[in-house]
Amino acid sequence: MVVPQEVEMTPSITVIDYGLGNIRSVSKALALSGADVRVSAGIEQIESADGIVLPGVGAFGKGMDNLEKADLITIIKSQIEAGKPCLGICLGLQMLFSVSEEHGSSPGMDIIKGKVKLFRNDLKIPHMGWNKVKFQNSPAGESGMFEGIADESYFYFVHSYHVSPEDAALVSSTTDYGGEFASSVVKDNLWAVQFHPEKSGKDGLRIMKNFIAKCGGKNE
Repeated sequence: MVVPQEVEMTPSITVIDYGLGNIRSVSKALALSGADVRVSAGIEQIESADGIVLPGVGAFGKGMDNLEKADLITIIKSQIEAGKPCLGICLGLQMLFSVSEEHGSSPGMDIIKGKVKLFRNDLKIPHMGWNKVKFQNSPAGESGMFEGIADESYFYFVHSYHVSPEDAALVSSTTDYGGEFASSVVKDNLWAVQFHPEKSGKDGLRIMKNFIAKCGGKNE
């Protein structure tokens, strides 16, 4: 009798290309972590993916304008609402929120209720470089975004604005930069981080692997 071999799944992950962001480095990190990576703004590629990643570097208003011009806001919202795993990175985190203070007041996608605020302290902005990430609302080592990562590990940041969700229970980590701010959030199938996992060494790659596992892949 022939015993069927278990087929290991390689999840397909679409990195959404809306003209802003660190597409190449994010895609490379996901591929190194075991994903079948696609870079696209196509509706079919987003709908057929096992997971989606919304990266981003730059101005909030420009990012939202680009998403709107590419007709991506509705599909991003619908995929998240349907339960598809989504990872937002840096600006990709911020645009999930209701509104940003950047350049006055700019509306976001309103997937997470809350505001994006400018740092108000005496420290230099942008907040740039390595900083500690402290787990919140879940113990160190719990399955999820930070599985396999030690509490208060260092990740790489580059940003002048930070998110402030209305529901504090969504905050999965905080970081201190002249005061505590939310450095990551989790809302069901939606993970989003202010730091750059693709620039954060082995712990950053571990977050990518954890996300791939959430999309149906194997986590080693």
